[in-house]
Amino acid sequence: MESLLPIIIQLVSGAVGGNVAGKTFKNLDLGTLGNSIAGIIGGGLGGQILSSVLNMSSTGGLDIGSIITQIVGGGVGGGVLMAVVGAVKGMMKK
Repeated sequence: MESLLPIIIQLVSGAVGGNVAGKTFKNLDLGTLGNSIAGIIGGGLGGQILSSVLNMSSTGGLDIGSIITQIVGGGVGGGVLMAVVGAVKGMMKK
């Protein structure tokens, strides 16, 4: 279970990041469910990418630095992917 905790942190942070971005950028908002789904996917990807860039194990330690990295990577990744999906959806409506 310990090895799944960083991934769970990334996914939850991604969902939060997606919803925060959706409420911040009303024109890109996908609704709560859409923001959450895009955020979860982006959070997983963003957390993994940040862990790789910082050369940290995404399934490893639970020190405070690793936890913060997972939260930041997940939240930012979730927000970015939600914004990209929202922008693409908006362009397709035109």
